[in-house]
Amino acid sequence: MTTSILKDDPLWFKDAIIYEVPVRAFADSDGDGIGDLRGLTEKLDYLRDLGITAIWTLPFFPSPLKDDGYDIADYYTINSIYGNLDDFKALLEAAHERGLRVIIELIVNHTSDQHPWFQRARKAPKGSKERDFYVWSDTPEKYKDARIIFKDFETSNWSWDPVAKSYYWHRFYSHQPDINYENPEVRQAIFDVVDFWLGMGVDGLRMDAVPYLYEQEGTNCENLPKTHAFLKQLRAHVDEKFPNRMLLAEANQWPEDAAAYYNQGDECHMNFHFPLMPRLFMALKMEDNFPIIDILQQTPQIPNNCQWALFLRNHDELTLEMVSDEDRDYMYKVYAEDPQARINLGIRRRLAPLMANNRRRIELMNGLLLSLPGTPVLYYGDEIGMGDNIYLGDRNGVRTPMQWSADRNAGFSRANPQKLYAPPILDPEYHYEAINVEAQQANPSSLWWWMKRLIAMRERFQAFGRGTFEFLHPDNRKVLAFTRTYAGEHILVVANLSRFVQAVELDLSAFQGMIPVEIFGRTQFPVIGESPYFLSLGPHAFHWFTLQLQHTLTPVSKSNLQPPTLTVVSKWQDILVKPELRTSLEVILPSYLSTCRWFGGKARVVQSTTITEVIPVSYQETESHLLFIRLDYTEGTPETYVLPLAYGQASDLGSEHSNIHTEQVVAYLQVKGSDELGVLFDAIASNDFLAFPFDAIAHQRRYDG
Repeated sequence: MTTSILKDDPLWFKDAIIYEVPVRAFADSDGDGIGDLRGLTEKLDYLRDLGITAIWTLPFFPSPLKDDGYDIADYYTINSIYGNLDDFKALLEAAHERGLRVIIELIVNHTSDQHPWFQRARKAPKGSKERDFYVWSDTPEKYKDARIIFKDFETSNWSWDPVAKSYYWHRFYSHQPDINYENPEVRQAIFDVVDFWLGMGVDGLRMDAVPYLYEQEGTNCENLPKTHAFLKQLRAHVDEKFPNRMLLAEANQWPEDAAAYYNQGDECHMNFHFPLMPRLFMALKMEDNFPIIDILQQTPQIPNNCQWALFLRNHDELTLEMVSDEDRDYMYKVYAEDPQARINLGIRRRLAPLMANNRRRIELMNGLLLSLPGTPVLYYGDEIGMGDNIYLGDRNGVRTPMQWSADRNAGFSRANPQKLYAPPILDPEYHYEAINVEAQQANPSSLWWWMKRLIAMRERFQAFGRGTFEFLHPDNRKVLAFTRTYAGEHILVVANLSRFVQAVELDLSAFQGMIPVEIFGRTQFPVIGESPYFLSLGPHAFHWFTLQLQHTLTPVSKSNLQPPTLTVVSKWQDILVKPELRTSLEVILPSYLSTCRWFGGKARVVQSTTITEVIPVSYQETESHLLFIRLDYTEGTPETYVLPLAYGQASDLGSEHSNIHTEQVVAYLQVKGSDELGVLFDAIASNDFLAFPFDAIAHQRRYDG
């Protein structure tokens, strides 16, 4: 059995990068034309390499699939087209082994009309517990103040059932009857479902359509007090039985109502910020920061143990429910001139087509997504700029097969192309032969590599996930500027919403005497003084700065450096062979290298460090590894260094029988669950190792990486 490397952190979701992935659309392992759980498991290394820390899977339960699985027919098993429970457990185990959390759907508001609960209810006598699993009425006149959500498909929230000879209530499609939370057996049934999946090891539950759980005459049947009371009970139940789990609400409401789903930090841990999403698109098209500032100023403060989930696009339409009629008309005009792109109260397009495939705009939107207060949720394929097909019907145009390569079926499946659940994108501008993972991974200047670097940079600063947020208010409204602060980290974010060059003066008097250092290129800007701070910004440019005190930019002498402590799961070699752990070593290597006399890049600014090869070698019964380290600088050509690393006990450090000295320690290693502290040190410090190269040459030994 493999070992999880997940951190024991109840607030893990604050620092997460969540990736929304529909199992059906991601990877097909058995050649039937439909993505499956095994296919997703095979692609976990891809997600970890991108920098993802949590995956959110769309429904994979048995279903008639009239609504992409949200019409659930069984809460306790897997739709056979995707695999079985063993496949899901294998996915869960493989994800945890890589440090990835897994969030699944909890469809709490409704079921399919094919669910055994509904089939039993429609045949049961009125007033029975079985019948009361759903909401029934002899007349469709009840709850008239409740809005119809899917206006393009439904004319009423009530539908007649000929078997029950009664009307049943549904807030979405007529084939999705709402369950009745007034019935205590329903509430217990949902608790049982939660116990089943969390007990299996699932890390989070995305709760679909939570505002609509209860109904009450004379109200709009949304956000009712009974709904919040039930969610408090559910949260208490989860906290008591399952530590470090997360509940994510889907509450498409105005900020004040949406924030109520946190209550006092005792309801949901997270909630999507639906009103912010369309205003990001509005601000970009209007070239005005007002829509973003206005909606965030309307957003109440939330408890410290809670977090907003931010997104640009997802599996649904770009919803325009939480905007005014005037704003909705504007969004339709600028983003959906083709009526075919409109559905319900929204726009069924992916991010790249919405941005007219403009690379600068795509980068700007992702830069805002990863720096505004909240946890970013990326939609599959947006990291490579996938296109859509608005002519597939419903919202299926943004749910097409993932584009892995230029091969047949975009590398998604080996099946006959006619068997695919949906055709891959053939639009010339977004054709899978041009837009695919393989091509972009081979091009360091591609959008995929840019996203990987952006995510990696965000993960270095906890201020983005946990920091305070404060707007700056420059006179130039085409520029959005704000600061994020946490535990001594000060981040300044400046974004140009205009397609033209802009100049801006910022009031940074609170940071007087500090120096802005641009995060990506490590470029130092002039010190902040009493006067407004002047910046010029290119079209649709954005910058992240760390604000540092001048003395923190002075190099620290080797003797004053304290090696960091890294944690491994079972054995010290994990730090070199497991990608998710190796990244933590790559982050600290520049600090160590800068203290070495032989390092030739001291006068240059290191942009990134990559361990490209690890070769195990042995000498005098000691195992060592030769690391080939590629250093990319902000200027000039990259360099590759070879660093031999070995492992020893911290207790031996500086002892008479050991020749390991503190100056040669790269990091301390703490094995999870053990009190023993080890050291990862430069093997050059060992006299035994110095004889190794000569011995290897003399005996013509070969070592494979």
